[in-house]
Amino acid sequence: MHDLAAQVRDDEQGMTTAEYAVGTVAVAGLGGVLIKLLSSDEVRALIWEIISNAFSFLFQG
Repeated sequence: MHDLAAQVRDDEQGMTTAEYAVGTVAVAGLGGVLIKLLSSDEVRALIWEIISNAFSFLFQG
């Protein structure tokens, strides 16, 4: 039993590749959500309003 546990513990050759794959899928999903949000008219209007308010505050005189 001890030998089997040691073998399972030491046999992690594919773990790094699997972790990169999971991370890549997560980032791709997040990127898709961000693209969908930023391409909507409501979010674009909100971002434009925030930027214009910031510039009007900075350069009001």
